[in-house]
Amino acid sequence: MDDSLHWMTICGSLAALVAVIAWLGDHRRHRRKNIERVGFMPWTPIFFFSLMVAVLLLGLSAREWLGG
Repeated sequence: MDDSLHWMTICGSLAALVAVIAWLGDHRRHRRKNIERVGFMPWTPIFFFSLMVAVLLLGLSAREWLGG
């Protein structure tokens, strides 16, 4: 296997982990008790872009792995 396949898989997995953390942060922000405590992290764009990177990198690594 090629070394780039390993790097794409590792980076895609890390991006998926960031997407899960951002999704949990966004879910927590929507369910907050005190509506005035808004916070400063833009969880929705972080989730969107990290999920996009994860899907692209893991899809390319799966294509390369299956294609040989």
